[in-house]
Amino acid sequence: MFNRIKIIHWAPRIICILAILFISIFALDAFNPTFTLWQQLSGFFIHLIPSFILLALLILSWKKELLGGILFTLIGCILSPVIYQHNFSMNHSVLMSLGIILIITVPFVVVGVLFIISHFLKKDNPDHL
Repeated sequence: MFNRIKIIHWAPRIICILAILFISIFALDAFNPTFTLWQQLSGFFIHLIPSFILLALLILSWKKELLGGILFTLIGCILSPVIYQHNFSMNHSVLMSLGIILIITVPFVVVGVLFIISHFLKKDNPDHL
């Protein structure tokens, strides 16, 4: 039981960090040799705003797992149709759009569910970690 709680405690944190790093990679498209250095850096930091928001949510979730779990699940569920529609309008492919949803938003839904499960497991077993 102790190992399961420990795994469920660390899994959402690790998955979330990896997902945030993956989302942050998209900010690299702000670098373009036709722009000045300041334009490139400002574009880079603007592209990193979603990563900063997700990082702040992860920090909140680290201590308040139930609240963080609910927020991560809501973010993933609310953004899925928006991202799907945006990608479908660009590529007109259902499978490609679903694949993008699977890669970008589903990890945050999984993180949210794992934070919620972790909260209730620890509540039932106060001798955790």
